Amino acid sequence: MPYLSIISNQVLDTDSNQLNLLSKTVARGLNKPESYVMVSVQHNPDMLFAGKKEPLAFCELKSLGLQISQTAELSKSLCICLNKLYGISTERIYIEFSAPARSMWGWNTKTF
Repeated sequence: MPYLSIISNQVLDTDSNQLNLLSKTVARGLNKPESYVMVSVQHNPDMLFAGKKEPLAFCELKSLGLQISQTAELSKSLCICLNKLYGISTERIYIEFSAPARSMWGWNTKTF
């Protein structure tokens, strides 16, 4: 049920090791089984942040039951992870957190 989407103006290596590290970071930060975590990485060269085309990332983390108290630590761990993996400055990463209602998340022919 957790979904991490990353969009960057850089071509990011989507090697399974990198994706696995991102998946583990999300699972650990949410204290949820990694078997439910989905990670998506997309390239969009037409992105600009603070008037510059330097490496940047926009992330969305959606998860059922996500608590406000979890977002600060998740922001820290995801920013550090993206910086280590891809060299994106933590100052050039935005993360949007959301916690949809269980009835608004479908899986395996039903909703949660």
